[in-house]
Amino acid sequence: MQESIMELLWSSSHISGGNSAYVEDLYEQYLLDPNSVPEDWRTYFEKLPRVEGVVNQDTPHSPVVEHFELLGKSRLRPAAASSEGVSTEYERKQVRVVNLIESYRNRGHQKATLDPLGLWQRQLPADLDIHFHQLSAADLDTTFQTSNLFSNKSEATLKEVIDALESTYCGNVGVEFAHITSHEEQQWLQQRMESVRAKPEYGDEVKRHILERLTAAEGLEKYLGSRYPGTKRFGLEGAESLIPMLDELIQRAGSYGVQEVVIGMAHRGRLNVLVNTLGKNPRELFDEFDGKANYVGSADVKYHQGLSSNVMTSGGEVHLAMAFNPSHLEIVSPVVEGSVRARQDRRDAPEQVLPVVAHGDAAFAGQGVVMETFQMSQTRAYKTGGTVHIVINNQVGFTTSNVEDSRSTEYCTDVAKVIQAPIFHVNGDDPEAVIFATQVALDFRQEFKKDVVLDLVCYRRRGHNEADEPSGTQPQMYSKIREQRTTRELYVDSMIAQGIISADQDKQAVDGYRNALDNGNHVAKSLVLEPNTGMFVDWAPYIGHDWTAYADTRVDQDKLKELALRLSDIPEGVTLQRQVSKIVEDRKKMASGALPVNWGFAETMAYATLLDEGHPIRLTGQDVGRGTFSHRHAVLHNQKEKNCYVPLQHLAENQPAFSIHDSLLSEEAVLAFEYGYATTMPNALVVWEAQFGDFANGAQVVIDQFITSGEHKWQRLCGLTMLLPHGYEGQGPEHSSARLERFLQMCAEHNIQVCVPTTPAQVYHMLRRQVIRPLRKPLIVMSPKSLLRHKQAVSTLQELAEGSFQTVIGEADEIADDQVKRLVLCSGKVYYDLYNMRAEHELEGVAVVRLEQLYPFPEEGMMAELSKYPNLETMVWCQDEPQNQGAWYSSQHHMRRVLAAHNQDCQLEYAGREASASPAAGYMALHLAQQDKLLKDALGLV
Repeated sequence: MQESIMELLWSSSHISGGNSAYVEDLYEQYLLDPNSVPEDWRTYFEKLPRVEGVVNQDTPHSPVVEHFELLGKSRLRPAAASSEGVSTEYERKQVRVVNLIESYRNRGHQKATLDPLGLWQRQLPADLDIHFHQLSAADLDTTFQTSNLFSNKSEATLKEVIDALESTYCGNVGVEFAHITSHEEQQWLQQRMESVRAKPEYGDEVKRHILERLTAAEGLEKYLGSRYPGTKRFGLEGAESLIPMLDELIQRAGSYGVQEVVIGMAHRGRLNVLVNTLGKNPRELFDEFDGKANYVGSADVKYHQGLSSNVMTSGGEVHLAMAFNPSHLEIVSPVVEGSVRARQDRRDAPEQVLPVVAHGDAAFAGQGVVMETFQMSQTRAYKTGGTVHIVINNQVGFTTSNVEDSRSTEYCTDVAKVIQAPIFHVNGDDPEAVIFATQVALDFRQEFKKDVVLDLVCYRRRGHNEADEPSGTQPQMYSKIREQRTTRELYVDSMIAQGIISADQDKQAVDGYRNALDNGNHVAKSLVLEPNTGMFVDWAPYIGHDWTAYADTRVDQDKLKELALRLSDIPEGVTLQRQVSKIVEDRKKMASGALPVNWGFAETMAYATLLDEGHPIRLTGQDVGRGTFSHRHAVLHNQKEKNCYVPLQHLAENQPAFSIHDSLLSEEAVLAFEYGYATTMPNALVVWEAQFGDFANGAQVVIDQFITSGEHKWQRLCGLTMLLPHGYEGQGPEHSSARLERFLQMCAEHNIQVCVPTTPAQVYHMLRRQVIRPLRKPLIVMSPKSLLRHKQAVSTLQELAEGSFQTVIGEADEIADDQVKRLVLCSGKVYYDLYNMRAEHELEGVAVVRLEQLYPFPEEGMMAELSKYPNLETMVWCQDEPQNQGAWYSSQHHMRRVLAAHNQDCQLEYAGREASASPAAGYMALHLAQQDKLLKDALGLV
C-alpha cells in the first residue's frame, strides 16, 4: 500500500516532529497557490509522488492529505461538453466556457510566443476565439464554473478565465499533451501548467545563477570567435539557453538520486557543453584549435569528441558522460540508449541513470532512426526509463528554412507523438521559461518513466558553420538576426531593471569568465576535480593487449555434461512443441556422446560456460529466441500457457544475467543500441544477430561510423559480436550475402575481426574467445544457414572440451602431401561442396584448406599449411560470391604475400561467380548451374 503524502513528508528528518504542522500548512498553501510558498519548498513538493486511490473514510486524514488524494478525481479533464439538453441560456454559455477552456488546453501552444525572432506566421486556431464558442465581449464580466482552472476558487469571470488561459498556454511555453491518451498523464501536466500559470516566481539567487550560466555560454563563443575567427566550431550563438537548461536538468536529476547522466548531441553547441557543463579544461580545447593536442590513431574533429566527468549536485556526485558522435546527426541517439541500459543493468538500478539527447530540428524531423529509437523506448529489450530529448530548434537545417521543404508536419517534434511523449515548446530568449519547462519535463520523466521532449525554439546567429554566409539563402531571417540582441543581453537588462544586479557587477562577471579562459581554468562551476572513480566504467583490464593474446577456451568435459543436463531439465508444467521437445532430447544425447554435436548445442554451450564463469550475456535480434532458422531455441514457449522458459537463465541461483530479446523490426537503431551497450559493459558477451545477414546493410551507418572506426577515432573499445547469416543456398539476392566485402574493405589497423566458422566446435571456441581473451574488438561472424543442420558440419564433445578456435583448418583427409599440386583455399559453406565434389571425382592431388578468420589475416597459420606441400603449383581462392564481392578483392594481397613467401613460382587463381551487380541469382536452376561451374573451376575439373 502506498504511503500517504504526509507520511512521506514526515519520513524526512528535517520536517519531522514539531515541524510537521508547519509543513502541513505549507503544503496546503502550495496546493492552493504554488507561487505563494518559498521556491525550495515548491521544488520539494513538485517532486512528491502521486497518491492514488480513494480516501478511506474510516481513517483520519488531514485536509492536506485528503486534498492531494482527491486530486486524482477532481482534476480529471472533462470531456468536451455538449449544450444539448441544457435548459437556460446561462447554462448553455457555461458549457461553451468549458469547451473554450479545453480548446486552450489542447491548442494554446499554437498561439504561444515561441519564436524569438518573431518570424513565425501561424494561423491562429479558430476555437481560441470566444466568438467561435458563441460567446461575446458582453459575457466577459459574467461568472462561470471554471473546470478546475483555478486552485483557490471554483468560479471566475470569463475575462479572468481567458487571462488565466492566455498566461498558462499562450505565453513563452507551449505544451502539447492532447495527443496523450492517458488521463492521468494529461491531468498531471495540466495541473503543473495551471498551478503556476507556466511562469513560476524564481528567487534572486536562481536568477543570478541563470545569468551566470548564460554569461558562460555567450562568453565562450565570443572568446573563440575572437581568438579563432572563421574557424569551424558550430557555435551555440542564438541557443545559449541550452547551458542553463542542461545545468538545471543535471542538478534536478541529482536531487532525484540519479547518479549518471549520459548525453548525446550533434555538433552545434558541443564545444560549449564540453567546457561549460562537463568541465573540459579550456586549455585543452585551445590546444585542439592550435593543432597542439596529442592524439592516438586517426582521431576526430573537435566537435565530434566526447568526455566524462563528475559534477556535484544537491543529491550528491553525478557522473556525466557525453557520447562521441560522427557527422551522421541522429545516429548517436540509440547509442546513448544502449550505454544507459548497460549502466542501469550494471547498477541493477534503472532509476540511477538518465539519458539526455540533444537534437537539431531538421535532423529530428528528417532522420528515420529518431522514430526507431522512440519505438524502442518502452520495449523490454531497450527501455531506459524515459529519455529527455532536447531539440535545439534553429528553425533551419543546412540551408533549408522553409517548413514546406524541411518537413510535412507543423512542428519538427511531431515525430515524438508516435509514443505519446509530451512536448514542451519554449522560447529560447526567455531563460526562466526554459528552466520551468525543463523542471516539468524531468519531473514528468521521473513520474511516468517515459520520454519527454523539450523544443528549445531559438536561432542560429551564424551560418551552418562559422565560415558560412547564411544570408545568401535566408536573407530575411538573417536580416532580423543581425538586429536581434542576444539572450544574455535581454536577460541582464531585465535583471538590472529588477535591481538584482548592477551594470558593474555584470561587467565583473563577464571579465571574470574571460580571465578564467585566458588562464586555462575550469569554468564548470559544479565540476568535481577529484571525482569518485568508482562511478567510471573500468576498461583497464582490456587495454594494451596484442592480437596474439592467449585465450584458453577449454572447459572440462564433465562440466560441459553437467551444464548441458541442467539446460535440458525442463520444469513440470512447461509443455514443449513436438519438434522443440526433440531438440531438447537430442541435446541430452549430445551431452552423453550418443549424438554428434550440432551447431545449436555448441552455441548454447558457449553461452552456458561463459555464464558459469561469471560473464553476463546479452543477445538480441529479430528472431534470436528460436533463431531465424530454428536452430537455437534458447527461449522455450509453453504450449499450454502463455509463458516462456529460458534454460540459460536457470543454470545457478546467483548466475550472471542472460538477456535474450526478440527485437523490433529495426536494424539501424537496434545495432546502434547494442554498440552503445557493448562499449559500456566490457565483461559481457553482447551479440546482435541479423535475421538475414543481408539486412545488416540497413545499419550500414552504424558499421561505418562506430563499429569499424570508433576505436581509432575516439579510442572507444567495443567487444560487440555480430552474427550475420551468410551463404549461397539459392534463396535469391536478398537472402544470400551479408556483404562480406564491405566489412573486409574497412579492415585495417586490426580494427575488427571477421570470421567464417564451419564447425560447431569453431563457433563454440570463437564465442568463448571473444570474452575470455583480454581484448575487446568487434567480431563480425559470417554465420551459416545450411550448416546448422548439415550432416557433415558436426563436432564432438571432446573438441569442445579440449580444442581452441583455429584461424586456419587444414586438409581433413589423409592425403600424400608430396602429391598435392593444387590447393583450394576457401571459407564457409562452400568447403563442404568442394569436399564432396572432390570425393565424387576421386581427386588425389588437390588439398582443400579452410580460412576461418579472414581478418586479421592469419599469415602464420597459412604459412604452416603451405609448408606441408613442397610440390604445390597452383593455389585457388574459391568463393560462392561474385568476383567483385566476397573476400577476393580485399584479401588477395594477403594470400599473394603468403604464397610468394612459400613458393615464388606458385600462381594464385580465382574460382567463383563472375562479377555481378546483384549479390546472387534469383532462380534455383541458375544458382545450381553457377555453383557447379565454380566448384569445377576450383578443383581443376574444367
